[in-house]
Amino acid sequence: MAKAFSVASWNVEHFKSQGVTSRVEDVVEFLAEQRPNVFALYEVEGKEVFGALTTLMPEYTFHITEGQQVQQILLGVRTRITAFFTQKTEFRSGVSLLRPGALLTVKIDGVDYTLLFLHTKSGTDPRGLGLRDDMLERALDFAATLQRRVEDGPVNYIFLGDFNIMGMQYRYVRERDIIATHELRKLEQGAKRRKMKVLDKDEPNTWWGGGKLAPSNLDFVVARDHIPFKKFGGSEVSVRGWPKIAEPAKQLRWVREMSDHGLLFFEVQRPQQ
Repeated sequence: MAKAFSVASWNVEHFKSQGVTSRVEDVVEFLAEQRPNVFALYEVEGKEVFGALTTLMPEYTFHITEGQQVQQILLGVRTRITAFFTQKTEFRSGVSLLRPGALLTVKIDGVDYTLLFLHTKSGTDPRGLGLRDDMLERALDFAATLQRRVEDGPVNYIFLGDFNIMGMQYRYVRERDIIATHELRKLEQGAKRRKMKVLDKDEPNTWWGGGKLAPSNLDFVVARDHIPFKKFGGSEVSVRGWPKIAEPAKQLRWVREMSDHGLLFFEVQRPQQ
């Protein structure tokens, strides 16, 4: 099958220069090297990001969420692609300081694809888990909302981003902890009930802080199960950046100079006729 379009999704934590002159340019250069048709950057903070994007990626148009939060979601779309952007405040789960969803509908060869980019609530406390769970449930249920607007065939819906799936710890009763694998299993089961699936990644972890904490799996792509994807070594999502670096010293340097999240990359294939 031939390519329809490609997507890159990357949390560049506290994305601004952070006192390192070349950080913004280095991040944007790495993103540009992936040549995505659509991309999302999470936690955009600094004004200098826009200048670097327009200089190094002039063939894209840009959209950004707005709200009380400092860290925004910024989307880029190649200018030759017809796209419609909407900010979806319902995915803040009633908390104004949470980030809204960034909804993008693209049209490829007359076929519409709906992409919802999310950065859900972090934290291993009960409030963090509850808000995160509500945001993801709303994203899953949105498939039915979209389907009601489509007259023929299944809707092409994908939601993705930094889901911050990290489980929950009770302060006093540790044997009741909800570990991250339980939280992920709930997402997978919820997706299956809605004819969706959590896409496989070619690396087990997407986040590492560079310290003593073990790497973890925080970033995901969920899609309707009829949508075809290109395979990267048997997986539908390629995790790029520090997870692909073998040498620990170079891995640590990449985390400190670029981001502690890997970049997710996937390619939607054209439907078979």
